[in-house]
Amino acid sequence: MLPRNIAPKAPPIKTQGIKTKVVPLIARSIEWDGSGRWIEPFIGSAVVALNIAPQRALLADTNEHMIDLYRAIQNGSINGRTIRKYLEREGTQLLEKGEAHYYYIRERFNECGDPFDFIFLSRSCFNGMMRFNKKGGFNVPFCRKPERFRPALITKIVNQVEWAAKAMEGKDWQFLVQDWRLTVGSARAGDVIYCDPPYVGRHVDYYNGFTEEEADALAQSLIASEAGFALSMWLENKYRRNDYVDRLFSDYPQRTMEHFYHVGPQEKLRNAMTEVVVLSENVAATPAEVPESPLPLFERAELMDV
Repeated sequence: MLPRNIAPKAPPIKTQGIKTKVVPLIARSIEWDGSGRWIEPFIGSAVVALNIAPQRALLADTNEHMIDLYRAIQNGSINGRTIRKYLEREGTQLLEKGEAHYYYIRERFNECGDPFDFIFLSRSCFNGMMRFNKKGGFNVPFCRKPERFRPALITKIVNQVEWAAKAMEGKDWQFLVQDWRLTVGSARAGDVIYCDPPYVGRHVDYYNGFTEEEADALAQSLIASEAGFALSMWLENKYRRNDYVDRLFSDYPQRTMEHFYHVGPQEKLRNAMTEVVVLSENVAATPAEVPESPLPLFERAELMDV
């Protein structure tokens, strides 16, 4: 199952800190036969699970909208045909009415939580951000592009939805809305926990709070688990280094890469950063086990898209 080379594909939803470009590093760094479950306490955009495509998975988050979206793709209520019809209809309204229609959809989503509206907002909000207020309402403003849903973008989203459905097809994937403690606590020997928590020391939370105390508790839970684990985290940028990694994981295998975030509210937050994958000894592949292969040009272009 792992390690292996992957030319990653992007999911139908966008979030800040999306791990599309980090997927190849993750897939090369883990040694796993796939007999257990792939477990994610923070599913985020689901980009890692969709590209790894294990046979069995437990994918959880406290963001019920993300879980509802992937349940809808899994059960077929969101598919290529239905999302195309929806985006063509709402995209036409957006072109005619401008930002008023965006805010109408946002208000409707905050009242009803429709996963179709969730995709619409994710792909037409400011800078591809995902942010919710304390009441749980999506509050990112409009991207100011009424022509956003051109045929090419709609087709791209259709293809991403169909790819996500195919990645899940015939597999035992469970999507749950629950706290990370329950998810990590359910892991057993043979499972792999891939953990992409909100970044400690950086204001990038996309749904609810995640304190430094919780981050420490998460680290302790991963270390104590019978399962193997891989933890994604920022390691350093030109300004500072992440004490969290050094303080709690200095004795664990680490794999790093340079990463540039194009999604963010401010230009100054979109900087080069060293990303680290921290591994438990029982799942750490040797660095030379799967050589890095360069991505073709079209894949690089895919990864740059916001």
